[in-house]
Amino acid sequence: MGDIDDTAKEKRVVFVTVGTTSFDALVRAVDTPEVKHELFKKGYTDILIQMGRGSYILTRASAENGFPALDYFTFSSSIADYLKSASLVISHAGSGSIFETLRLGKPLIVVVNEDLMDNHQSELAEELAERKHLYCARPQTLYKTISDMDPGSLVPYQPGDAKPVAELIYRYLGFSDD
Repeated sequence: MGDIDDTAKEKRVVFVTVGTTSFDALVRAVDTPEVKHELFKKGYTDILIQMGRGSYILTRASAENGFPALDYFTFSSSIADYLKSASLVISHAGSGSIFETLRLGKPLIVVVNEDLMDNHQSELAEELAERKHLYCARPQTLYKTISDMDPGSLVPYQPGDAKPVAELIYRYLGFSDD
């Protein structure tokens, strides 16, 4: 009587972002039955993909038969609200998306776009993964990364204090009040 149905699942959203460019390899990888089913097995109920300028055609779907619901959009003036409401973020390796997600304390899988020339973004993702702040994957390893991940093992990211560096530069430029 009046009890909440225990079978009602809490909504747990995976937010996928490719940024302002095209990263069809990431969108395609998330859209595979294996990845979607693994996310469902891990308790995620919805996948929302920000697909940028990509040309890969997704199909919206409701949650059923061991798969989360899937929805998508191309661009938004801000993805901050999507990041805040996500239970897991899968992102391209852009530093803005990485640090915004880490500051929010969200579990993060960064997927490196190997098609980019001189990909300095992979160095950042790999370094932060080595420090256990996030998981780093390639499109072809995303399924394995998801199946092996334990979000509870991630180390919270603590932004550095830039004040000492700023004070040093300030003194160097001769603006100190000494």
